[in-house]
Amino acid sequence: MKPKAEFGVFGGSGFYRFAKKSRGVTVGTPYGKPSAGVTLSEIEGKRIAFIPRHGLHHEFPPHMVPYRANVFAFKKLGVTRVIAPNAVGSLKAEVAPGDLVFCDQFVNFTTGRKDTYYDGPETTHVSTASPYCPEMRKVAAEAAETLGLKYHRMGTVVVIQGPRFSTKSESRFFSRQGWDVINMTQYPEAALAREQEMCFLNISLVTDYDAGLEGDPTVKPVSHGEVIQVFNRNIENLRKLIVEIVRHVPENRSCECGSALEHARLSV
Repeated sequence: MKPKAEFGVFGGSGFYRFAKKSRGVTVGTPYGKPSAGVTLSEIEGKRIAFIPRHGLHHEFPPHMVPYRANVFAFKKLGVTRVIAPNAVGSLKAEVAPGDLVFCDQFVNFTTGRKDTYYDGPETTHVSTASPYCPEMRKVAAEAAETLGLKYHRMGTVVVIQGPRFSTKSESRFFSRQGWDVINMTQYPEAALAREQEMCFLNISLVTDYDAGLEGDPTVKPVSHGEVIQVFNRNIENLRKLIVEIVRHVPENRSCECGSALEHARLSV
């Protein structure tokens, strides 16, 4: 029987396995191999596909993650909804380490990444005006409320190229734009899922204050080790949140994510 899944979960830094009871499947794509083998598990009859976006041993830095292969592997399995947790730095004092942000917008500062499935000959312009699924964000906020987690219903993530962290000047610039958090992997992942007409939910777990927030004497420049420590302390809450989201997402989609290609193609 061909493997199938309704939900796809991308594991971020420190999040390399999702469920103890799972089975691995190999999914080939025209865009190469995914970051790791796909594992399938089940939550109350709903099937979940999981890929650690950085690989099982964190061997793919942000600018080298095979984003197109990862998203396409989910598509081949029949996934219609993607849950994408990731570690982020905060650009605002009120967005504290340990908080969750369900982003509704991204700003892209990456360069050179393969960020579309449509290189021609059929010209396709997919709208990313609303790149994150509003239906899934609502469910996620309700789930976080139920679990007693501190969260922000919306926010803008600025995505930088990496693998280096920002300078203080860069960080201050991002903060002055009013953006909320900073990350290295949300682009092109969210845009690619949009091209495949999948609902996409970002769960940003704040692990640190970014380098530009230096008005507070307790704020120190970020290190990768500290990011992983905070992520690991919150990993169980993250798993519980994902389970709660999967349980309560409506069976039928009422959002517009599934029709993203409807008016995207240029006909001559």
